[in-house]
Amino acid sequence: MPKSDQAEVQFEAAVPTVADRVAQTVVKQHLEPILEPIFLPDSYGYRPKKSALDAIAVTRERCWRYDWVLEFDIRGLFDNIDHALLLKALEKHTMCKWVTLYIKRWLTAPLQQEDGTLVERTRGTPQGGVVSPVLSNLFMHYAFDVWMTRMFPDLPWCRYADDGLVHCRTEEEANAIKASLQTRLAACGLEMHPDKTQTVYCKDSNRKDSLPNTKFDFVGYEFRARGARARERGILFTSFSPAVSAKSLKAMRSETRRLNLRNQSHLSLEEFARIFNPILRGWIAYYGKFYHSAMWPIYRHTDFTIRAWIMRKYRRLSGHKVRASMLMQRIAKQNPSLFAHWRFGGIGAFV
Repeated sequence: MPKSDQAEVQFEAAVPTVADRVAQTVVKQHLEPILEPIFLPDSYGYRPKKSALDAIAVTRERCWRYDWVLEFDIRGLFDNIDHALLLKALEKHTMCKWVTLYIKRWLTAPLQQEDGTLVERTRGTPQGGVVSPVLSNLFMHYAFDVWMTRMFPDLPWCRYADDGLVHCRTEEEANAIKASLQTRLAACGLEMHPDKTQTVYCKDSNRKDSLPNTKFDFVGYEFRARGARARERGILFTSFSPAVSAKSLKAMRSETRRLNLRNQSHLSLEEFARIFNPILRGWIAYYGKFYHSAMWPIYRHTDFTIRAWIMRKYRRLSGHKVRASMLMQRIAKQNPSLFAHWRFGGIGAFV
């Protein structure tokens, strides 16, 4: 076989082909029923009947009970999983030889660099592989989940893929666990991300110490002190709670600009809404679940985008923001369900 053909075959092995994706799906369907019963409840990433919102909900409740949080992130988890340790864990739970054979093949498929050279792989899971999330969860089950439960059984934790939290009673306890976890991860061939790992003080009305770290981000939400109102008495107080993070808001604005709908004046407003509403509904369903008012900047940005489209669509309104806003308000009054966010703030609330 010519060398060029050999390189082509090797490259196809590095990036999952359609056939590999089908095979990986079959392997995933074989492994999930075996592994799900042994995975622990506080592992939330890439698991059936569990979601990031579940992780947010349980973290919010625990932040109310524990003063400190160790937030940690594992640098390049999917790229640094030790093959020998992963296969050892895999063989503990399945005796199916064809499953092990296929996984070994996917793990060791050479990786092609930008310059075309092929590099043998001894670490990491297949990039974009259907089976990679299951394999990473299996690896982290033993590298962190089981270890944490055994070493610190009285402290709750939560993990979503490579992002994790440990709730602690004191700063000293959080720092001690950080040091222990760093050693544990190193023994498994992993590394804490130095810029994304920190100890955080859950400041609220009852915790008034002045400390530098009083907020953290987790799966697209930012946890920090926020104004709240008691449901029963209506009393205002400060709660340590989650809301959509600044990074997530920035990403949503970037996605809106990427779509460039404001400049697509050939569309009708109904077509504009039909394109954008599925995206907007997804954001609302996820980021609007907790502390919904923090989504207002995106609603406002969306209305500004609609107004810009109106000014481009109708030449007589070019440059007339007030008149364009008035037209948008009339449209919203006639059809308040046209855009998914209009039902939250009343007509024209975001312009």
